[in-house]
Amino acid sequence: MDGVTASSTARTPLSPHPDRLLPVDPGQRAIARRLYDSVRDLPLISPHGHVDPALLAADEPFTDPASLLVTPDHYVTRLLHAHGKSLNELGLGDGDGAPTAKPREVWRAFCSHWHHFLGTASRQWIESELHDVLGVRSQPSEATADELYDELVDKLAQPALRPRALFESFNIEVLATTDDPADDLRHHQALAADPSWSGRVVPTFRPDRYLDATGQGWQRALDELAQAGGIDTDSYQGLVRALEARRDHFREHGATATDHGAPSPEMAFLPADEASRLFDSVRRGTATPEEARLLSRQLLGESARMSSEDGLVMALHTGSCRNHHSPTFSRYGADTGHDIPVRNEFTLALRPMLERFGTHPRFQSVVFTLDETVFSRELAPLAGFYPTLYLGAPWWFLDAPRAMRRFRDAVTETAGFHRTAGFVDDTRGFCSIPARHDTARRVDAGHLASLVAEHVMGEEDAAAVLHDLNDALPRKAFRL
Repeated sequence: MDGVTASSTARTPLSPHPDRLLPVDPGQRAIARRLYDSVRDLPLISPHGHVDPALLAADEPFTDPASLLVTPDHYVTRLLHAHGKSLNELGLGDGDGAPTAKPREVWRAFCSHWHHFLGTASRQWIESELHDVLGVRSQPSEATADELYDELVDKLAQPALRPRALFESFNIEVLATTDDPADDLRHHQALAADPSWSGRVVPTFRPDRYLDATGQGWQRALDELAQAGGIDTDSYQGLVRALEARRDHFREHGATATDHGAPSPEMAFLPADEASRLFDSVRRGTATPEEARLLSRQLLGESARMSSEDGLVMALHTGSCRNHHSPTFSRYGADTGHDIPVRNEFTLALRPMLERFGTHPRFQSVVFTLDETVFSRELAPLAGFYPTLYLGAPWWFLDAPRAMRRFRDAVTETAGFHRTAGFVDDTRGFCSIPARHDTARRVDAGHLASLVAEHVMGEEDAAAVLHDLNDALPRKAFRL
């Protein structure tokens, strides 16, 4: 064992404080409480996340706490990995055929490392999941691991904790999933056709692997897209038509946005004949790495052009060095906890897009970044001028309470509140959705309370802003 051992040897009650994340100052805390209470029960608008729609279409009971709370959540697995647990020990399969740990063993590993989550946003979310969603009243620990596992297995078998029942209890008004363009969207269709289902779940068009001409799987991806849409992708024009057709397919099934996890926000807008020559060179394997990157930027620019025509909101999630540890990527694949932030530049990178579409009546973009140094220097001034550009919420490594506060401090004085897009939970952990939204509501209530206490605004205006951040703004920014 390392330095902190109390949580692994003693039974400790699990009881999240009702004033968690609210200001310390008593006067501000009182204001923040009132503001938070005014929005705590609002429906959840979730315009970006990674919940599998098959979960709701099938509505099968969750089997155990490890597969629900640990294995699918790379916020959790990455930190456990940092403390010496292999991803096999956390339930992730690999290409080598090594046996994965059984769910109870995964849960024991998680509980024995519970103290390592102290101070992290993940700890707060999981405490809320355990206490508010699953009714657990004891902290995880080595001593309680098996008892909690058995308790949760019994609870998860109850009808009230099946996926659809949880969706309703979470008060989710709309949930956007993230979907590959080649997806037939059968799970979305099944939900739409089910008379017993009244929730709203919409797809989001995520074309990254078709736009990234530098990727090893790009050629194979184009073949899959051609098969899915019935349009030949052996030419640049064919690929563009195939992407346009699949966007139409998504729109027909309720999509309002696209999502782009590009390395950077740079885009190119080449003449058609030049783009075609570049595509042919990359497709043949004769292009240089820089030419492949240029084609990727060109395809991202085509996506912006498409959004100006079909009205799908263009969400840009940029600034990640994907699959930082090659051996882990080779063994376990993508999205296994080793994507790491990098710096981005936006003022010059976005200029070609904004020159064309910054005042376009149909175009709309929501820009996210993992580089918080650009919030006040670049993004807030851009959003403070261009009517088509909204600032995305702090995302991923920045979706922690203090980072959320820094975001508000950095952008509000330049762009105001209403050039931001509300909150996105960006989660694969289904039960963390209400916890993450609750965190954002508490943090924003505290920020607004400080402005009220400083007499920058009145409490009535602050309450209206907080309501907009949780309702009107995500609807408007993502055209929901």
